[in-house]
Amino acid sequence: MPHTALLLIDLQPDFLPGGALAVPNGNEVIPLANRLARAFSTVILTQDWHPPGHRSFASAHPGRAPFETIRLPYGDQTLWPDHCRQGTPGAALAPGLDVPHATLILRKGCNPEVDSYSAFTEADGTTTGLAAWLRARAITNVILAGLATDYCVAWSALDARRAGFTTSVVEDACRAIDLNNSLAEAWAKMADAGIIRAASKDVLF
Repeated sequence: MPHTALLLIDLQPDFLPGGALAVPNGNEVIPLANRLARAFSTVILTQDWHPPGHRSFASAHPGRAPFETIRLPYGDQTLWPDHCRQGTPGAALAPGLDVPHATLILRKGCNPEVDSYSAFTEADGTTTGLAAWLRARAITNVILAGLATDYCVAWSALDARRAGFTTSVVEDACRAIDLNNSLAEAWAKMADAGIIRAASKDVLF
């Protein structure tokens, strides 16, 4: 698949069972991510990589609790438990993730004042440069898997589609947080954008 890139989103211990912001059954994604990766020559890994006291942490807002929503200059922000703090074990790549040929590791959420669910664009609209990186390598198709379906996977997929890439999400290679019906809403937005809802069997032929 010379014109296709696989984007594996946020496969990190803090999003796995026992982690600071555990996605239910997130560990089930790792073996399938490894299998998918072996089918692609261009694989990109993303890492949430927050500085301490990040603006998206509930702990940065006295009196606020995780999963509340507040208004920040760039829009509504869900407040999260402290997670994926730079240099901590929870922010590392997940144990068992075996993608030695990954071409790029993209760290996001590094700006202490701005969250970044998407691998392509931070919440305030700042580009990460990923779309240009892909175009420079003649990539036209992007396939996504990872954590969590309804946040970082969906936002990355929507931005990939806006950037003009044919975009697919491998549903069985993702897991969701599903906060306040966020999973159904994410799939609806992705369908409206023309994103393909795929299964691993469609990719691993």
